[in-house]
Parts: sequence; C-alpha cells; structure tokens
Amino acid sequence: MEYVNPQANRTVLVVDDDPEMFPLIGAMLQGTEWKADYVGGGEEALARLEARAYDIILTDILMPGMDGLTLLGRLRERYPDACIVVMTVANTPDHVLGSLRGEAASYLSKPFSRGTLVSTLISASSRSVNAGDIKILSDRAQWISLRVACRLTAADRLTQFMRELPGDLSSNERDQIAMAFRELLINAVEHGGRLDPNQVVDLSYIRTARSLIYYIRDPGEGFSFEALAHTAIGNTTDEPLGHVDVREKMGLRPGGFGLLMAKSFADELIYTAKGNEVIFVKYL
Repeated sequence: MEYVNPQANRTVLVVDDDPEMFPLIGAMLQGTEWKADYVGGGEEALARLEARAYDIILTDILMPGMDGLTLLGRLRERYPDACIVVMTVANTPDHVLGSLRGEAASYLSKPFSRGTLVSTLISASSRSVNAGDIKILSDRAQWISLRVACRLTAADRLTQFMRELPGDLSSNERDQIAMAFRELLINAVEHGGRLDPNQVVDLSYIRTARSLIYYIRDPGEGFSFEALAHTAIGNTTDEPLGHVDVREKMGLRPGGFGLLMAKSFADELIYTAKGNEVIFVKYL
C-alpha cells in the first residue's frame, strides 16, 4: 500500500504494525513535499531498504518481533548516515533515552498533529546527527543527566526529546517548558560554550512528586545581570525594547528574549553568583 503525491520529491518509510497509521500519515502528508511508503515491521523495513533508500525512516517503537529501538540499532549498523525519527504511544523516559542512544534525529509521541509531523520531518532531514554530541551520564527516570556538545544543532535536537519527558503534562505545559529549556540551553551553548563543539554543557532533568527541575552548567566565564543590556531581561520599564538597538550596535543577531521567556515560564529561575549555572523550577 502506498500513498502517492505527484508533487512530492522527498520520501519517508513508515514502519508500524498498526495498519491504520498509514492512511492517517498519508492524509497528513497530502499536499506536502513528502511521499510515504509503509511496511508493517522491522524485518520488512530492512528488506525494503535493501532495494531503495529513503530520506527519512519513521518507526514506531512497540512492534511485535523486532521493536523500534532494536530496528534503530540495526539501521545504525547498516546505514550510519540514515535519518531516523522514532514515534510511540508509550512515551516513557526509557524510550526517550533509548532513542537518543540510538542517535535518532527526532522523537514523536502519539498522537501527533499534521503540523507536528511535517515540521519534525523537515527539521530532522535538515539537521545532521553528530555521533557523541549528546552523552547520557545518568538514565534514572527521576534524574537524567546529559553532556551536550556546544552545537546549535545538538541543542535543537535535544529540545525535541526533552519536550516529551514530562509525558503526563498537557501539551501546552510541555511546549512552554520546552521553550524555556531551549532558550537556557541555547544561551549556554552559544554564549557559555561559544559554539565550540569541543566544549560541553552539563545538564540534568530532575523530576520530583511536585516539581520539574532543569539544572544547566556551561563552560563559560559567566555573566552578571547588570551586564545584560543586550537582552530583554535587562531592559528598563520605560524602554521595553532598548536591547534591540544595543544588539545591533554590538553586531549580534536579532533576539535577546530568551532569558525573559524562560523566567516567565518558570516558577523559580536561580543563577549562581558566577552566572554559568542555572536551575529552572516548575511546580506541578
């Protein structure tokens, strides 16, 4: 069974034992640049890939026989450069971390919307996955620790995985927390690590019964809030966009709203005196 879009020029192989997923994904991709083929399991996927290549492989995790994480490992061995996106209805820390270990490009929790699917395919296909960019130091469900190379691509990729960790929260809550997490991580990678992939950011996700906590430490020299005239959080009330002119004079890219956004989504945002370590707290 195959969904054909005459205008499509990018291909995705959908691997799922649920036959209802293919017409659903086919309908979501209608009118886009993507053309989908469907197979019902891991062995079928490997056989299909012997015959032709795909831009993306989109695989479910919970399948009889060869599950999605096993398939991910087999694909990495045979096709180290393959772009693989993992999806699952059983959104657990083990599945998120297993997908990260297998160097999946992205991760989707079911059910997902058309917009989420298409944006995930586009971002995954346009981003390279560098082996070793994200290392798992602790994999306990209540305390996950990672080490991330100072690349923007690694930060963006990790954000998509971390969005799914608090799977019991509403989609809106997860979106807000993910946006705050991304801003803090991008700040650490870009300003603390100076986009040097030889430098790393250490971070932890801590889940208690009543809170969600992120701890992030970058390798930089830190900062003081008094020296943040180039960011929105450093603006005065009578000059709410004063940082825009400052950034332009400093030759910085447009932006500067990250810390303000993170602060607005956090219940507590705490920095060390040096400024290169931050704790984000959200009470549940």
